[in-house]
Amino acid sequence: MKQDMIVILDLGSTENTVLAREIRDLGVYSEIHPHDITVDELRKLDNVKGVILNGGENRIVDGVAVEVSDTIFDCGYPVIAIDHPTAKCETKLDKLPDKDALSEFLFEQCKAEANWNMKNFIEDQVELVRQQVGDRKVLLALSGGVDSSVVAALLLKAIGQQLVCVHVNHGLMRKNESESVLEVFKNQLHANLIYVDATERFLGKLENVADPEEKRKIIGGEFIRVFEEEARKLDGIDFLGQGTIYPDIIESGTKTAKMVKSHHNVGGLPEDLQFELVEPLKQLFKDEVRACGIELGLPENMVYRQPFPGPGLGVRCLGAITRERLEAVRESDAILREEFEKAGLDKKVWQYFTVVPDFKSVGMKNHARCFEYMVIIRAVNTIDAMTASIERLDWEVLDKITQRILAEVEHVNRVCYDMSPKPPATIEFE
Repeated sequence: MKQDMIVILDLGSTENTVLAREIRDLGVYSEIHPHDITVDELRKLDNVKGVILNGGENRIVDGVAVEVSDTIFDCGYPVIAIDHPTAKCETKLDKLPDKDALSEFLFEQCKAEANWNMKNFIEDQVELVRQQVGDRKVLLALSGGVDSSVVAALLLKAIGQQLVCVHVNHGLMRKNESESVLEVFKNQLHANLIYVDATERFLGKLENVADPEEKRKIIGGEFIRVFEEEARKLDGIDFLGQGTIYPDIIESGTKTAKMVKSHHNVGGLPEDLQFELVEPLKQLFKDEVRACGIELGLPENMVYRQPFPGPGLGVRCLGAITRERLEAVRESDAILREEFEKAGLDKKVWQYFTVVPDFKSVGMKNHARCFEYMVIIRAVNTIDAMTASIERLDWEVLDKITQRILAEVEHVNRVCYDMSPKPPATIEFE
């Protein structure tokens, strides 16, 4: 079933995504498009029922106020303007409409149906993927993160064994992460999964490398080389599956908003790997990706997995990576996640993890002096990751986590809690 759509035209608002989310929460699909969309481009979009002109503080670009084409008002769609006075629009609002006003526009003026839900979305995407791929094969780098896992599950539903997943274990995964990927996708979903244990290869390349950016470059570059090697062993691969989601597209900037960060689809893959992209999640916000995963039957602990940096634990084992400290990061992180889940904090706190610095401190163990590492706990809340506040943990929870880390993690004699918000600190240490 094709969902009805409300088109938001960006005329400088900083709240386009807020409006888009409110419309979707009412059961109607919405997309954000640039202010200078042509009538032909608008009419080519599927099932458009109405248009919202969303003005705001970024409406002046290079000294000129951006405008929509007058022909937009002659397309036959109901149109409302927010913070954007225009003589041709009958309905004008000075701020985002409340739920009742928005409902009236969607269902009374636009005659839209509340048919935006994950079941319908999945049915549509399965059909679209089958039309795009036909009887050919799709290659997917399956990291085990939320986006790649949901893409894998959706593509499996659409094309089954025509999907080839490659999971690269670079030795910097969280505890039991690769095992979880193998259990769910190979043993339960019976995916065509290639597992590459490249632990020794990665750790060898990272030996004695302390600079954070250099570590990132080595990990990212080596991952590409491993993935490329596996791809070249395969025949008949025409498509590359990607976990691109809607914020990736929005954050790459519009004509009235500065770019937050650039997103490139193929992640630096060599140019001679000629793939056509398959991006079935590119319409979804992050929480919708999780809802999609649940609808597809993925386990909750995979769908609600913590955000995890591409270099993995490599940027949480601070400085030059050693196997001893890497294991301390992995074990302490597992304890933190286990205790957060027991305390009901796993869905309340946006991101939480441990890091181990590359220096030791004096302590006492077994009535003797010891010289060992410290574990630093970080737990933050944020909406957009541009700023972050510290979670005020209950003292009993923090004490239990501390006691378990000190008792169960080798080569550690001290636990600290990071109280630094962003800014001035960043969320990750490296």
